[in-house]
Amino acid sequence: MARPTGDDLVEMLAALANPLRLRIVARLAGGRDYVSHLAREIGISRPLLHMHLQRLEAAGLVVGSLELSEDGKAMKYYEVADFDVRLTASTLAEAVDTLTDPEQGPGRKERSR
Repeated sequence: MARPTGDDLVEMLAALANPLRLRIVARLAGGRDYVSHLAREIGISRPLLHMHLQRLEAAGLVVGSLELSEDGKAMKYYEVADFDVRLTASTLAEAVDTLTDPEQGPGRKERSR
């Protein structure tokens, strides 16, 4: 598996810098789940969960898929993406070399959220 770029790493760490998103990833580490059930398990509203899942998905940490239940109801399932990030001084040093200009890269997006 390739190491994340500096921009990827910034996006991933920013996405994980929220306790609810950490709980979501931890819950999904036990297996995929659908939005309504996951919201009940974590104890938050579906709209709030969707917001956090979108952020995690944009960072490449979770993957969503729309499926039909046996009764024909559309259900959105999420699961943890295949990622492995090891934070070491050398990993960070390598990542810095691949950062884009802070005014044009993820740093700008982070300030607007």
